[in-house]
Amino acid sequence: MNSKTVSAASTKPSNSYGSIFDIEGGKERLAELEKAISEENLWNDPEKAKILLKERSFLETRVENWKKLHAQVEDCEVLLELAEEESDDTVRAEVARQVEALERKLRDFSLQAMLNGEDDERNAIVSINAGAGGTDAQDWVQMLFRMYSRWCENKGYAVEMMDFQEGDEAGIKSVTFNVKGLNAFGYLKVETGVHRMVRISPFNASGKRHTSFASVFVYPEVEDDIQIEIDENDLRIDTYRASGAGGQHVNKTSSAVRITHHPTGIVVQCQQEKSQLRNREKAMKVLRARLYQHEKQKQEKKLQEIHDNKEEIAWGSQIRSYVLNPYQMVKDHRINMDIGNVDAVLDGGIDPFIERVLLAENPEG
Repeated sequence: MNSKTVSAASTKPSNSYGSIFDIEGGKERLAELEKAISEENLWNDPEKAKILLKERSFLETRVENWKKLHAQVEDCEVLLELAEEESDDTVRAEVARQVEALERKLRDFSLQAMLNGEDDERNAIVSINAGAGGTDAQDWVQMLFRMYSRWCENKGYAVEMMDFQEGDEAGIKSVTFNVKGLNAFGYLKVETGVHRMVRISPFNASGKRHTSFASVFVYPEVEDDIQIEIDENDLRIDTYRASGAGGQHVNKTSSAVRITHHPTGIVVQCQQEKSQLRNREKAMKVLRARLYQHEKQKQEKKLQEIHDNKEEIAWGSQIRSYVLNPYQMVKDHRINMDIGNVDAVLDGGIDPFIERVLLAENPEG
């Protein structure tokens, strides 16, 4: 792709966020930031000022959270000493409950500390597409969408629909949505890949087992602090009537928008808004995110084949399998980890997989 078409500039000084467990280093960096921010001529360069303020906010939050955890650990130690001196089982039980809660907080804190990549703290744009499996695959997309929606709800993340293509008979052909919240991309990036489901098909009268596939793509949302230059001459913009449930719900105007970026072949679309202008704005947001990711992959020479070959949404390419019959198990093939409680996973309980994958990718994290 011509570099004039897309240019991506990092918003963070070369990994200056570092590991938050280097608490002294974090404090030193905060002192440097305070000094830089206090300079009178800071706002002569608004872009630099925005970056410095963003980094300060990030570090302040992490350092403050570390201090709170440290204080809670000390409180538990004091309480435990008291329980031992008094031989008080009630206090011991209370300490045990506090320690269990602290372990969860420390695990979450440790996981967040690994999210120090260039785009990890950004919002995420997630796209789920049906692969091999017909109607079952489209139903599988709907199940995955529900799974991620529940996960977002548990995390306190907001979800904004960007595009929705209803299935022919049931389910969803494809769905694209924006996940808004700190570190949304950092967590969800590990979900990119093919997801496989095995079950007794509710759409097959013979009651046979059926295997379905769906692909998940996750991109960092591109904000104003990253410059993506798009030549309008490289775009083909088509408008069409948004699909609906039929009857009075069918959109009578051509408000849906499809944008094709000729140099890369990337196609995005949006039909969620009644206004063609709003649909175009949302489609352009998705395009900017995909172009940014495309450019990063090209620069790093790590283009993923799954991005470019939709025929690979089938056997042998899955990152995770969800088996509902003849036994129940969800297995992540990248880390050889399985969970027997399929219902809990499909209800949004994917944190154990996310955590283990991130740990595998950051062994020193």
